[in-house]
Amino acid sequence: MGKQTWAFIDSGNSTPSFNMALDEALLNWHSNGEIPPVVRFYGWNPATLSIGYFQRAEKEINIAEVKKQGLGFIRRPTGGRAVLHEHELTYSVIVNEEYPDMPKNVTEAYRVISEGILMGFRNLGLDAYFAVPSTEKEKAALKEPRTSVCFDAPSWYELVVEGRKVAGSAQTRQKGVILQHGSILLDMDDEKLFSLFNFPNERVKERMMSSFKNKAVAINDLHTRKIGLDEAKDAFHKGFTTGLNINLEPLVLTKEQEKEVTNLAKDKYEADEWNFMR
Repeated sequence: MGKQTWAFIDSGNSTPSFNMALDEALLNWHSNGEIPPVVRFYGWNPATLSIGYFQRAEKEINIAEVKKQGLGFIRRPTGGRAVLHEHELTYSVIVNEEYPDMPKNVTEAYRVISEGILMGFRNLGLDAYFAVPSTEKEKAALKEPRTSVCFDAPSWYELVVEGRKVAGSAQTRQKGVILQHGSILLDMDDEKLFSLFNFPNERVKERMMSSFKNKAVAINDLHTRKIGLDEAKDAFHKGFTTGLNINLEPLVLTKEQEKEVTNLAKDKYEADEWNFMR
């Protein structure tokens, strides 16, 4: 099929509640036929710890430490584990389940959408590839993660460079629409990250952190030179156009749309009922 035109929005750095509300609003608008499929780039102000929809916030997360460090905290509408959004490019893709050639299988759809990320890494000169568990033991490990940390291990079709995970993504399907969003790490502070979780004792924490360093890596730990945010945005913008075989045209929100997002952020994503629901 020929190239289709999708919308593109770079919403810059926003609060955690606004970020999650905008992703949900884009899903709703696309479901209603008001906008085409969307690729979105964004950042976080303040730096934020997000947790997956099914995680138990107060059991797994050291909430006092999150507040002490002045970080935001938010529950995502998608699954997966916790992510510290700080030195990264965050992306989201919103597309109808019935989009041409989009697999019905969740895992395969994940692979198709993630082609854009794969091409973005390659545009930066990194030899990225998809993680595909090869043994029954590896497959079983995906169902029982060892820690609450997203980058602890790659899932099916997540991006890997030199054997270590370089991007973490999660997906939900609502109203006939796929929402996939995730983190592309430019730099990583693993000590800061691990300070935000509850562990039985310090020894377990140190062991998990040591293991984590062999499983996750940021772009600037791999590259021969410093990659800035603007260069990353350019590489992944081109990556999505190539990987998904699409054109991207800027989307500018109307005042009414901005108000809708702001209200959703306040009413839902800033509420303890949402963020501490489990």
